[in-house]
Amino acid sequence: MTDSNRQPSSATSGLGLGVGLRTAHFAHILEHQPAVDWFEIISENFMDCQGRPRYVLDQIAERYPIVMHGVSMSIGSSDPLNLEYLRKLKRLADEIGARWVSDHVCWTGIAAKNTHDLLPIPYNEESLRHVCDRIRIVQEILERPLVLENPSTYVTFRDSTMSEWEFIRRMTIESGCQLLLDVNNVYVSSVNHDFSPTEYLDSIPADRVVQFHLAGHTDLGTHCIDTHDGRVVDRVWELFRYAYQRGIRASTLLEWDANIPEFDVLHAEVLKAKAYLMSAQAEPSDVDDVSPELASVRPTIPVETTVDRAAATRRNAIPQPALFSRAEVE
Repeated sequence: MTDSNRQPSSATSGLGLGVGLRTAHFAHILEHQPAVDWFEIISENFMDCQGRPRYVLDQIAERYPIVMHGVSMSIGSSDPLNLEYLRKLKRLADEIGARWVSDHVCWTGIAAKNTHDLLPIPYNEESLRHVCDRIRIVQEILERPLVLENPSTYVTFRDSTMSEWEFIRRMTIESGCQLLLDVNNVYVSSVNHDFSPTEYLDSIPADRVVQFHLAGHTDLGTHCIDTHDGRVVDRVWELFRYAYQRGIRASTLLEWDANIPEFDVLHAEVLKAKAYLMSAQAEPSDVDDVSPELASVRPTIPVETTVDRAAATRRNAIPQPALFSRAEVE
């Protein structure tokens, strides 16, 4: 039996527990073939890339399940869909046997200019119809369901007439797409926009979620930024457990895209998910009795898990959301 056919532990669901594939870990993975269940790649880092990065990806794809995660589809843009981009995306997915292809509920540019950022969209009937129409086209080209991730956001729109979670719920029903539920993004946005993260999770259609994302973020006091540069904080782990108790079962992946540690540190962080899932299985399934702390409108990260703001400032005077759409170079 090859490694790609290994079964995830009974404490997990779907593909099990995975991590993002980054060039810093290429050598370690090829040499040690670590007991991670699966890998997620940034699609754009390999769509036009050959040479050693593609060779390494092909080697890893022979041993592990691979999922593709994109940052440039721009499903919410008013620009026409980039058909050449979609053809390249499909070709890569077919060549490496990707289990699914994902991107974000956002737009990334206008007038054929890529901002290299994941920009928010207004949540109203017009934008819902627009996004659903484009999802259907993408799914026809890819010949598979599209998986879309809830974004972390820092502004809202006066033109929005519904909540983000209502928009996402209706989007899945009307387009037939599936969901990548980023629990850290739910937390970050709940802090930035003063909504209840548990109300958000309560509204997500559990049967449409195929993947979880977990990640670290930077808390600046007045707001949080999705930086993917450290460990997952306790409140995000608790939301992850809450989602499981709500009946959401999905493959789980840890993102760590800046200040990347040694592979063993990365792997150990995602393995924490097993303890949270096992505790969720052991506890009563009645999740209506939510602790006031978890259900609070403005969550507060415990001091011991808060990012060192002085260190964050030294690293980067203005922390930026994690986004890696340029090809990585070893």
